[in-house]
Amino acid sequence: MCLMLVNRQGPTFYMMLNLSFNGFMKSLIFFFTFMLFISKTAICHVNPDLILLEGPGLRPDLIVMPARYFYIYLYGKQHAQSYPGASSDVKVDITGTNIYGRNCRIWTNIFDRKDGSLIVRYKLYETCYDMEITVKYKGRNVDASPYKINGTIQAEDCNCPIPLEDWLHNNNCPSSHSQIMSDLEPFPTVNFSTFHSHVVKKVDKSGSMSVCNYAILNNKIYRRCYGQHVGFKTFVDAILTSLARKIELPNMEMFVNLGDWPLVSKHAKDLFPLFSWCGSTSSLDIVMPTYDITESSLEAMGRVSLDMLSVQGNIDIPWEKKEPKAFWRGRDSSPERLKLIEIARSHPDLFNCSMTNFFFYRDQEHIYGPKEKHISFFKFFDYKYQLCLDGTVAAYRLPYLLAGDGLVLKQDSEYYEHFYGSLIPWQHYVPVKRDLSDLVERVRWARNHDQQARDIVSAAQQLARSSLLPQDIFCYHTVLFKEWSKRLVEEPQLRRGMEEVPQIKSEHCKCSGRSDLNAEAHDEL
Repeated sequence: MCLMLVNRQGPTFYMMLNLSFNGFMKSLIFFFTFMLFISKTAICHVNPDLILLEGPGLRPDLIVMPARYFYIYLYGKQHAQSYPGASSDVKVDITGTNIYGRNCRIWTNIFDRKDGSLIVRYKLYETCYDMEITVKYKGRNVDASPYKINGTIQAEDCNCPIPLEDWLHNNNCPSSHSQIMSDLEPFPTVNFSTFHSHVVKKVDKSGSMSVCNYAILNNKIYRRCYGQHVGFKTFVDAILTSLARKIELPNMEMFVNLGDWPLVSKHAKDLFPLFSWCGSTSSLDIVMPTYDITESSLEAMGRVSLDMLSVQGNIDIPWEKKEPKAFWRGRDSSPERLKLIEIARSHPDLFNCSMTNFFFYRDQEHIYGPKEKHISFFKFFDYKYQLCLDGTVAAYRLPYLLAGDGLVLKQDSEYYEHFYGSLIPWQHYVPVKRDLSDLVERVRWARNHDQQARDIVSAAQQLARSSLLPQDIFCYHTVLFKEWSKRLVEEPQLRRGMEEVPQIKSEHCKCSGRSDLNAEAHDEL
């Protein structure tokens, strides 16, 4: 209309044309901005009908763990970027009564994974009855909430074992693992009498080896340890006693290596089965989940702050705002870690790497120091790229790096943990040569291929979430011990010098229903 009313001759026409065009462009920009806002609002809007709840913590009557957990998917399984305030609209209430009819002592916390999903975990401090789990979004129950669990719900320290096969079924554990079958293949039949005395003598003669001989008889744990440094037996004690409270374990006997290094060489003439936390391409040790991830699974919501759930919910900075550098902190437990410091100093635009402690190379602290203060592991993920370098053996931080929100650049290594067989280079991590000669190149690749880097991060997170959470760690141990017990050809023995590992005693646990309780229990009222 404007063009029809103006004089087409002279500068007035061109000024009006320009104003008209500018107005049109502003309108067009406004239109597309509005449509983008509507699109984002549609994507981010939470439809309570689509919210999905799932996870082992929704069946606390069947699944006992130190910290039970389940997930809230705000957008179903179609993860969308959560918009600010969405998680604050979710309310979770977990209640039950104890043996005295009072409210159960339950501690609950919620982690926002900032991908449209939440982790809810809770810890019971006593036996509970008739529990109810309520999840609401803006005051409205979602999915099958409220979940009403009738009967007895046990706390972690309750000694109420059930048949092993029932436990495996309740926890939906896999029937086996390829790593377990590979580790046990060299030992189709095992007769402890043929090598027991030999192993004891070998350890006693060595100043560097420490081993415990464990026996499980009628679901009681016994052990005798050999070597100078046996403090790490507490980690083995903890997982065995925890499992024995939940499961009727098979009678069995085993040697457990308390050190980091695998000890059974493939070329040894005196081959014997030994359980270890770390394996290598040159050894035949039977690999268990490391003491680190096992302890974090046992002590979640307890005396550890870093575990496979907390690391997912304590990352504050989104990917696009992270600093595009490779980050690392650690001690001086390998020559390559020293070389890393040299590389980082030569490329400060690509790396933020420092030593936090000197032990193996104290005489070189003046070269590779000064030491940096320890920082929270969660703050590692303020940076896009996470370095995983061997220490004395495999770096036990890898599960947490995979579960976090950073691209893992992993050094090639002969050492491995129980889950390494599932890792695929360029799918779950970026491989780096053993001597770090291509490390700078790999970091630059990540900077230049941001979307591919993010895809690798997502795949790594999915691997961690599907196979490295507490339930997975308990399943792996149980399946391993089940398969191991099948190979023993003689009845395990309570050998000379063995002592019983005491179980936790709790005054708040009852394996039976309330009707079976002694009336004296109510005196505390």
